[in-house]
Amino acid sequence: MKNIKLLGLPMLLLVFITSCSSVSVLSDYDQKADFNGYKTYAFYKTGIDKAQISDLDKKRILRAIETEMSSRGFVKSEKPDLLVSIFTKEQERVDVYNNNYGWGGAWGWGYNPWAWGPGFGWGGTSVSASTQGSLYIDLIDNNTNELVWQGKGVGTLSNTKNIAKKEERIREFVSQILEQYPPNAVAMK
Repeated sequence: MKNIKLLGLPMLLLVFITSCSSVSVLSDYDQKADFNGYKTYAFYKTGIDKAQISDLDKKRILRAIETEMSSRGFVKSEKPDLLVSIFTKEQERVDVYNNNYGWGGAWGWGYNPWAWGPGFGWGGTSVSASTQGSLYIDLIDNNTNELVWQGKGVGTLSNTKNIAKKEERIREFVSQILEQYPPNAVAMK
């Protein structure tokens, strides 16, 4: 019994740490697009203005995108090959954890190994709330006005008052999403 208690705490801690820090990333793209031809970009103001987040967070996201695009050799331009747009969604997530260790049970007839014995034990229920956020980054061919690549990152957003941590989390989201671009390089990995 003591071993179960000792194993339970580190496992719970591991799940908590990984759920807070990970970003789940998906991407999709137009297989007919020539990604080698794209060298310049600009932000698609109309799309960005529709994103339902604070203007300060938009600035943070756009700065992170600029950094990532620059690191990939892209140059910001007045006559871009690609237009970059963003879209966001957020959803409140509530997790309920039952910490019922010990003996449990019910009295009665029949066989159920999990419900046999006296009804005593210890434990309880804990509840945590977090915000699950999604960030979409769209790359649009400026000549055809067609979406050629879309990356999506989903993860827990911390409602922190620490601005440095918030910016770091946004950079992490953007970086992990844009790791999927260009699609041909990802397919070769």
